[in-house]
Amino acid sequence: MTTNELVVDLELIRRLDKNGPRYTSYPTADRFAADFNADRYKHWVSARRAAGGGPLSLYIHIPFCNTLCFYCACNKVITKDRSKSAEYVRYLLKEMAMQAELLGPGQIVEQLHFGGGTPTFLSDDEIRQVMAAIRQHFTLIEDGEYSIEIDPRKVSDDTIVLLGQAGFNRISIGVQDFDDEVQKAVNRIQSEEETLRIIRAARANGFNSVSIDLIYGLPKQTIEGFGRTLDRVVAANPDRLSIYNYAHMPTIFKPQRRINETDLPAAQTKLDILSLAVRKLTDAGYVYIGMDHFAKPEDELAVAQREGRLHRNFQGYSTHSDCDLVALGVSAIGKVGPTYSQNQRELEAYYDALDRDELPVMRGMELNQDDIIRREIIQALMCHFCLDKGTLERQFGIQFDAYFATELAELREHEAEGLVTLSAQEVRVTPKGRMLIRNICMVFDHYLRTRTEHARYSKVI
Repeated sequence: MTTNELVVDLELIRRLDKNGPRYTSYPTADRFAADFNADRYKHWVSARRAAGGGPLSLYIHIPFCNTLCFYCACNKVITKDRSKSAEYVRYLLKEMAMQAELLGPGQIVEQLHFGGGTPTFLSDDEIRQVMAAIRQHFTLIEDGEYSIEIDPRKVSDDTIVLLGQAGFNRISIGVQDFDDEVQKAVNRIQSEEETLRIIRAARANGFNSVSIDLIYGLPKQTIEGFGRTLDRVVAANPDRLSIYNYAHMPTIFKPQRRINETDLPAAQTKLDILSLAVRKLTDAGYVYIGMDHFAKPEDELAVAQREGRLHRNFQGYSTHSDCDLVALGVSAIGKVGPTYSQNQRELEAYYDALDRDELPVMRGMELNQDDIIRREIIQALMCHFCLDKGTLERQFGIQFDAYFATELAELREHEAEGLVTLSAQEVRVTPKGRMLIRNICMVFDHYLRTRTEHARYSKVI
């Protein structure tokens, strides 16, 4: 069982803040290699099929947006040409059919997520087409998690009705900040009324979870301005909130070069904004789930965490088991057995592979036993803030203290800082260590020990 106490120690965060992975996977995607190709993927899917398989998670990536948000680091295609989505859907459905044939009949799907880009760039008919194909090839369980990301500026109430009828029951709405000056600085003009309209439509059409995404650290942000945004968001009463740290890395993400760096808030201001957000959300009754995520106490995420059932994957935190993930679309990342795979990141290469009747796998990785052990540890820390040594020893046949002698020495340093408590039985993250959970997980990242430069990762806070 996980308790939900959280302490924000700004001085500690300031001292220990550094670049590090978000650990939606371990090993992280920068470790994927081109020698893991479509043939290796097919091998592991065949092994899964021979072993009887199990329930699936399904991810659909829609890359298109018709405007560019300057902060965005996602894989996207900026276009106002709606015909591009029709072409994309044709290829997406071909990939889906190929995957379904490889996986075998009768595949059960517990989770479905449409991400982007902007999934509702697709027309209503195209959404119907994709959902019909999913139901043709897979069986969606009645109480599954079926979610979609929404840009309120680009979707009508009729589309929300359609999504509810199609089976979606969770919606994620990008807001980032309601402040006019911030919106102008990042080229995302979105009124509060547009956002509230979508929330009302979602509630009226059977969506049982509404999530709102915010970003702190954007240009022109102030403590007062973000405070007003938080008040308005809390008043909207979402079930879940994500408050992401803006990572300004213009050498890697070209759209960010349009942001004036002198407009970015100072480091102390950014920390104060984070502290304010945590206080306002906890005062409003939201529970800190981990990383950037908050949820109402009665929300499924909070319940799953209290009961020790919480999981984490490429789509974030989940209440369902850590099932295999089949990813469709350009740049999409999947997980089958002890492997990860990523599709081609450019549309032309994605289309070319499918034209050759090949799965568009660009790269991936086969995990060794050490990877799997460390993945289990990072999953436990991220989801439950506690690691039971005995469970791990029984599961993998190791002696924890001997196997992780180097890591334990580093953890003792974190213990001295007040981030963790160590005992013969467990590693437990303290309330003030929870905001720095990425630092703690990095101790167990074998690959970081061979890398001296972490600049491609964002700051942990």
